[in-house]
Order: sequence, then structure tokens, then C-alpha cells
Amino acid sequence: MTLLRMAAFLILFLAAPALAVAQENDPVPSKCLAIAQALPSVMLASFTPAGSTAATDEVTITYAGHSTYVIETPKGVRIATDYSGIYGRDPLPRVVTMNKAHRTHFTPNPDPGIEHVLPGWNPEGDGPARHALVVDDVYVRNVPTDIRRFGAMEKDGNSIFIFEVADLCIGHLGHLHHDLTDAHYAAIGRLDILMVPVDGGMTQSLVNMSQIAERLYSSIVLPMHRHSTPIGEFLAMMGEDFATDFRPERSFTVSLRTLPRRPTILILDGV
Repeated sequence: MTLLRMAAFLILFLAAPALAVAQENDPVPSKCLAIAQALPSVMLASFTPAGSTAATDEVTITYAGHSTYVIETPKGVRIATDYSGIYGRDPLPRVVTMNKAHRTHFTPNPDPGIEHVLPGWNPEGDGPARHALVVDDVYVRNVPTDIRRFGAMEKDGNSIFIFEVADLCIGHLGHLHHDLTDAHYAAIGRLDILMVPVDGGMTQSLVNMSQIAERLYSSIVLPMHRHSTPIGEFLAMMGEDFATDFRPERSFTVSLRTLPRRPTILILDGV
């Protein structure tokens, strides 16, 4: 563990009581939020609360296609990210998140059997989307970002969705079109698992995306939205701090206790 990451761990540990007090008025207290306003360039270390029983619960993650990953919680809640109605629909998810950069990231007619449809933008057009949803054992929240549409930037048109389950913090960047500010990183917090687009230009360049992924420094990085970009280009930009793991399967299971000790880029079948 580097001195920087060790310092981040100690700060998170010492600041945990203050963080709990600060979150008393939040809709749902987050276990993943960062103490980052005063530490804009810190790499956050994972932190497991003492006595946690959820840390051994397993989450299953499946690459369904394009930017859709399916997350299945220990209590059986099924979530599909950037849901277009094409990937991850069978069996039907209980929760779907969507972004509107392209039709391949949302559907205007979601199946009425889906219990919770969470758009990453505000359909009413009055400010950003705000989600703080608890479904059984998972808490879903969002961090609004902007998108590029018709040559101009549209404020709050995209969301980074965060899924907090089994003491894991799982983040999906959506169709991210710009660099993240210190305020974004603070709102995101710690991410144990990061889903990142690697198309090389439709979202952002591989240079920009690799810099974002490096700063978030997640234990597992899951590429998505690749199109024709050679995966090796993204891997090369991530450098030697990250291991690489190619899997012949589309799914894997993970718990907080089984996260890799070395940050790992995990490439599932189909990516």
C-alpha cells in the first residue's frame, strides 16, 4: 500500500464518525462517499466497517452487451445499467438505469413489469435527476454530469450511477463526455468496482478515460462500450499498477472480501 493510499485509509477511518453525523439528514446514508473535498487528488482505499457481516455476501455481475451490465444482489435484486430494452431483459430486471446520449442507452417504452426505471436525466427538464432508492439490499444513487448533444454540452444530461450492496461500492460512468471535477469525485466516493466506457471518442478519449479510472483506483475495472477500439490500447494506458484478467465467461461473483489485492482490469466475454 502506498503512503498516499495509507493516508487516505487513515483519514477515512478517523473521519467515519463525522461522516455519519453529516449524513443524518440525507435520504439514505452512503457507505461509499469520500472525504475528498479537502483531498482533491487522493486515491481512496477500501474500508470495511468492523463487524460487517455483508462483506462476505456475493454479488454477481454479468456483461449483457454494449453498456449494460447486470448486477444481481445477494437478495436477488436484478439491476440493468444503461438499459435500452435489448440487453439484460431476460429475466426482467427489477431496477434499470438509463442515459440518453444515444438510443442504445435508454428506452422510451420500458417494460411495465420493471419496478424502478431511473433516468440519468430529469425528464421534466428542471434541474438534474436525483435518485436515492433502496430496494431490499441495494441502495442506488446518482451523480449528475453533462453530455454532448448536437455539438453542444447539455447540462445534467447524464448520470454516473452508484450501487451500494454487500458493503461494495459499484459505479457505472454512463456515457460520460467530460473530465470530472473534484466535486464529482467527492460525490462519487470510493468505488470498489468501476464500469468504464472505452470507445475512444464517442464518450471521451482513452487518455481521458484512463486518467479517470486511475484516479478512482478501483479494485476491479470493467470496460464497456468498446465498439472497434482494440482493448489493448486501453490496457496499455492504464499502466503497470493494474493487472489484467481476461475471462471466457460473461459473469463473475465477488464480495468485499474477495476483491483482488492488486487493482485489476477484468475483461469478460463479449466485451
